[in-house]
Amino acid sequence: MRILIVDDERPARDKLRHLLAQEDGVDAIAEARDGVEAMQRIAAFVPDALFLDIQMPEVSGLELAASLPAPAPLIVFATAFDQYALKAFDANAIDYLLKPYDQARLRRAMQRLRERFQARCAQTLPPFTGEHALRQLLVTERGVTRVIRADQIGWIETADNYVILHTAGHPLMRQTLAGLLVKLGPGFMRCHRRAAVQLAWIERVETLDKGDCELVLRDGARVPCSRQYRGAVMDRL
Repeated sequence: MRILIVDDERPARDKLRHLLAQEDGVDAIAEARDGVEAMQRIAAFVPDALFLDIQMPEVSGLELAASLPAPAPLIVFATAFDQYALKAFDANAIDYLLKPYDQARLRRAMQRLRERFQARCAQTLPPFTGEHALRQLLVTERGVTRVIRADQIGWIETADNYVILHTAGHPLMRQTLAGLLVKLGPGFMRCHRRAAVQLAWIERVETLDKGDCELVLRDGARVPCSRQYRGAVMDRL
């Protein structure tokens, strides 16, 4: 997911960015200092979700939520004031984080957010069979559009607001990893917070410390696989 943090206090933005960086499924994080800047960042960054403060100068978080164009990003409010909770849920908020919160509380909010995001993807795209999964991608760089066959992509990793396709030339796409995996179908699987792999390319799995491992692909590439994803990957092999 691409997440935009909207808060007029720098320490609050820094703390939330730090906590979000430790969560699975977060592909890119951007920030806005107020509601006005947030509207500009939403147009350019195209977030999947907002972590939104409520009391801000000029445009409040609730006013911003009410003015979002459809389809609107998913919203989690993060505020020091508990009196706005009912209004927040009236604005279709996924969760309401009351400051100060810790990693455990944020993790619960992220779980709800991931579930809603996955449900939204399932509603907007058809269920995947071998016929529906994309067989090729169109990637435009410097005015040239390349056709990239999906079966030639060994793995994918995130790079700020882009993903890197590990195939000939290592092209970049402005796309979230989560969104691209939905389009590519079950032949690809996330194996790390910042990486996904084509299962058919895996030749062996090498165990590392603390439950992590590396996936060695048929072209010799070594792809990180964190302990959070290792069990699911092994089940699919």
